[in-house]
This record gives sequence, C-alpha cells and structure tokens, in this order.
Amino acid sequence: MAKKPPAKQTPAATTTTGRPAGLFTWIAVGLVVVVVAALVIIKVVSGSPTTTTSTAFQTTDAATLAELTTIPASVFNTVGTTSPVVPVTAPIELTNQPALTATSASGATLPEVFYLGAEYCPYCAAQRWPTIIALSRFGTWKNLGNMTSSSIDIFASTPTFTFQKATYTSKYLVFKSIEIATNVYNSATGSYGKLQTPTKQELALVNKYDSSHYITGMSPTGDGGIPFITMANQYISSGESFTPAALSGLTRSAIASGLSDSSSPVTDAIIASANYQTAALCTLTNQQPGSVCNSPGVLAAKKAMKIK
Repeated sequence: MAKKPPAKQTPAATTTTGRPAGLFTWIAVGLVVVVVAALVIIKVVSGSPTTTTSTAFQTTDAATLAELTTIPASVFNTVGTTSPVVPVTAPIELTNQPALTATSASGATLPEVFYLGAEYCPYCAAQRWPTIIALSRFGTWKNLGNMTSSSIDIFASTPTFTFQKATYTSKYLVFKSIEIATNVYNSATGSYGKLQTPTKQELALVNKYDSSHYITGMSPTGDGGIPFITMANQYISSGESFTPAALSGLTRSAIASGLSDSSSPVTDAIIASANYQTAALCTLTNQQPGSVCNSPGVLAAKKAMKIK
C-alpha cells in the first residue's frame, strides 16, 4: 500500500527556508471543514516580523489533558480509519530490522518509541495530537505543555502541545522525545532557538530510517526531515499523518473538546491516525492491552495496514 510521503521539514534547517508541500485550504465554521487541494511554496516573505516571541512553558491543564487521553471507546470504534474529508496516512512497516528497546523507570526492557520534532514545525504540531492519543491507550502522560507552531511559517500558529518536559509512563512501552528547537525565530541568526539535542544514537536512527531507502516515493532531498517517529524500528512515521490545515482557525481547547464528536472531520482525522498508530503499537506489546488492541477501531486499522 504505497502512499505519497507526507510533507515535513528539515531539522537541520531551523530557518524558514522554502520547500514544496501539499496544502489543503480550509473554510471552517465551528468544526465543519471544507478542503480544497492546492500546492504552495513555503517561504517567509519580506515584511514578516524579524523575531517571534514565546511565553514561558505552560503545562496543559487537567481538563484538556483528560479530553485528550480519555476519549470514549465508541469514538475510536465509530471512526475506525474513516476520514472522508481529511486524508490520513498510516505508519510504514519495516521488515527485518533490529528492535529498538529501552529500560523503563521500573527497570524493564521495553519497546521504545522515539520522536524527533521541533516546536516551530506545523507538521509536528499536527502529528502530536494522534501520537499523544495513541500512546495514552498504553500509558499515562504528565507535564505535556501547550504550544503553537511558528507564527511566521506555513500553517501559522497551529495549536498543539510540546514534549519538552513531558514524561510518559507505561508497562508496555518507553517513549523518548527530542524537540530540537523552539517556536521563537530570530532573523539575526536566521534560525529558531535551540532546545534539545539528540544523541548520536538517536541521530543515527533518523539518518537511517527517515530516508528514501525505507520510504517509497520520498526524494533524497527529504531525508532526515521532521516530524519523525520510530516505533521500535518496526514501524516509522515520517512527516505528519494529516495536514495541519485541518487545525487552522481552531483553538486547542476546541479541538480537544471536539474529540468526543465522531461526526467532526477534524476528530475523524485525529482519531483515524491514532487508530493506525495504535495498531502499529499493538504489534510491539503482544497485542496488549486486549481491550485496546482487539477493539473494532484498531482491528479496522490492522486490516487496512494488513497486520495479521
């Protein structure tokens, strides 16, 4: 099931350099969205602000976190992989690759999920929504932070979260993340502020798997882009699984509160992506917990991904 790779940004270029990307232009009234296909070139036009500012780290409030991590099972099962308005891309299966593992806080050796992104990146902004939701089905989150993507890049100020200070606890998985840059742009340096630095081992994962060698249809010039997720080197997600345009004009609280409404196109995109990611994660956890991995929504994703 070859699919066109989704758009992404180059982490080494924390400037707002131009590159082509697929754009869906949205007209939203509440959570009703109409999508129109287009093609754009990303660049910062003259006259853009020379610097951007960011508030101090703001922990995601308990109500939003609950809406994000306690979505009714009926929503997952009703949506399945159906997202008729917003196209969704599933993770890519890898074969014959050594498993990536890590030691949990309790000392257990578990499959590792590794994420590389940046706070300025709108594609990362979109991707964090389903990734947080999918992982919440296997464990618990603490210290997620509120964030928006860059205010001067394409899909400006996309509402999202940051993994900068987040911790994830699970008896099934270990989650590690690197946010390489802030959303604060400095025109004097032509870059966003540095935030976290990946290890040599983490960079090696990105250089190996986030490449045209493993991703059908990717141009070599797209190698090493963000967002990138490896699920124990058995599945990878390169680029966003749905367009950030879906979230345009919406607030973080509106998106989160709408996650209980399976008739929303935005919810459909987020939940369908979360079901795909959950199906991939279930292959790492020996299909546990069974209530998640054998649920109708996840079974639909397994069927679509040809997971036996």
